[in-house]
Amino acid sequence: MDPASPNGTGAASTTGSPAAPTAGPLAGVVIADFTRVLAGPYCTMLLADMGATVIKVEGPGGDDTRTWAPPERDGVSTYYLSVNRNKRAIVLDLKDPEDLATAYGLLDRADVFIENFKPGGLTRFGLDSASVAERWPHIVHASITGFGSANGDALPGYDLLAQALSGMMSVTGEPDGPPQRSGVAIFDVITGLHAAIGVLGALRERDASGCGQHLELDLLSSALSGLVNQTGGAVASGNVPHRMGNDHPSLFPYGPFRAADRDLILCVGNDRQFAKLVQHLGRSDLAQDERYQTMKGRNEHREELRGQLLEALAAKTADEWFSEFRDAGIPCSPILTVGEGVEFAAGLGLEPVVHLGEGKHTVPAIRHPIRYSRTPAVHRLAPPTLDGDREWILDWLDRAEAPTRPIPSPSHP
Repeated sequence: MDPASPNGTGAASTTGSPAAPTAGPLAGVVIADFTRVLAGPYCTMLLADMGATVIKVEGPGGDDTRTWAPPERDGVSTYYLSVNRNKRAIVLDLKDPEDLATAYGLLDRADVFIENFKPGGLTRFGLDSASVAERWPHIVHASITGFGSANGDALPGYDLLAQALSGMMSVTGEPDGPPQRSGVAIFDVITGLHAAIGVLGALRERDASGCGQHLELDLLSSALSGLVNQTGGAVASGNVPHRMGNDHPSLFPYGPFRAADRDLILCVGNDRQFAKLVQHLGRSDLAQDERYQTMKGRNEHREELRGQLLEALAAKTADEWFSEFRDAGIPCSPILTVGEGVEFAAGLGLEPVVHLGEGKHTVPAIRHPIRYSRTPAVHRLAPPTLDGDREWILDWLDRAEAPTRPIPSPSHP
């Protein structure tokens, strides 16, 4: 393999330097990525987009998501493709002494070590938090688990379990129907975001102290944080939230309402927006009705108001109302498919799709969600094949000098 062109992307590498990218706010940061499935890989992909050099380490069987299909593209799971761009990959069997030595060599050069092994699973390899802190005191070590390292250490870390155990499913679905899961592994994604935030914070602190630290994240804690007003209401007031279908517990009208042909989403967040809505519906009288003048009143009388709104909305199609309401600044939208959502974003000039790699290996992907004015995110490498960068990584480890970092003094706890 040509080290200057890993994965067939044509991306150039630098000689003797661990940081191949020359752009992005994290250029120069090296991340040893020992994660798999979704939360960890999503985190490391975001960091890679920001310019970090991410080395994805997989066991001999590879990341589980390589086999999670359908759907797939050219025989490769799109689940895997969606969270593994901008990385270089190597297979290491940590039970093999030579591969374990390679893993140690990678951590010698890494700024960040991210893993989602079961609690205690890395101890026999000398990669547990205490051993990492002793041997590599500069490293920011992030551990992602399902339910923590205490009494939840034996629970498998699946997003659906977190959705069930956090209470999220109890508030999702129709009032008279069964609990429902989210249409995406939402708490894996939120945990990945939290992990990225934590890594960035710890790197910033290391700039001052010269000392790394251990970060612990788990799906359930991220789920409880991500449920925001629902968990907030439960702990602050004893409120027991329940399934309300597509209705909002605190806002009305806020959800889907049937127009002449199909549903239209309305998001009315204040009294001014409500007055504007009913004006365009030809029902300005509703804004004068004392039952509906305040959000509190609209919540208390939502079923009476719902009938009035549905009658007025039946006069036009969802697209006709969307055009009129959008011009008037009334928050609303049709309900689109995922593909239509991508097309809509493109129509807004958000350029949601990027292309990774070159030629027949090009893979379309969703753009990094943050736009930087000076150090833009980069979209350079297609998701790697299993062990696809072994030669490049081993050559880099042989050539690169381990970075010289300050050794923390006792005054830096």
